[in-house]
Amino acid sequence: MAKRCRCCIPVYNIEEPKQPLLLNTQRSLFKLFYSDVGLLTSLYSDIVKMKILNKDKDINNGALFENVIAQELAAHHVDLYYYNSKKFGEFDFVCELDGEVVPIEVKSGKDYKKHSALENVLHEAIFDIHRAYILSNGNVEVKDKKVYLPIYMIMFIENMKLENPIYKLDLNGLH
Repeated sequence: MAKRCRCCIPVYNIEEPKQPLLLNTQRSLFKLFYSDVGLLTSLYSDIVKMKILNKDKDINNGALFENVIAQELAAHHVDLYYYNSKKFGEFDFVCELDGEVVPIEVKSGKDYKKHSALENVLHEAIFDIHRAYILSNGNVEVKDKKVYLPIYMIMFIENMKLENPIYKLDLNGLH
C-alpha cells in the first residue's frame, strides 16, 4: 500500500451529482488544495499577505476561502468532489452527508447570493438534491433548499440539518 504525504487534498470531478458519488468520479479531472491554508498563503507575495492581514477589501479571498473549506471538510473525513457541467455550470464542492448528495458553494464577495449553477441543479428533479450550503461572509439564512452560512460554521458540517441550521450553545461553564 502506497503512503501519501497528505500535503494536498485531491478533489475529483464527478459526472453528475447523484449517489454514489464515488462511482461518478472522473479520476483524470481533479483540483488540488493544500492540507494547511498556511502552505497556500506562504506562496503569496508579502504585499498580498499584508493585504490579507489588514483585511483589504480589494483582495479576492476566493482561493483562500475554498482552501479553508477543503481543509476543514477533509479534517472531518468528508470525501470531497466538485461538479462542472457545460449544461448546468460548476460548483465548488459536492459531498455526501446524512445519506444525501449536498452541494457546497464558497463565496468571498458581496454577491454571494448569485450562484446560477447551484440554482440550475437544485431545480433538476433527476438530481433529487434537498439542500445546499453557501458559505460566505454573510449571516445565517435559509431560503428554499439553500442554507447560507458564515465561513466559520463549516466546523459544524456534521451536525447541520436543513430543518434547523441554527445552534444554541450553552456557555454557562465558561468563565
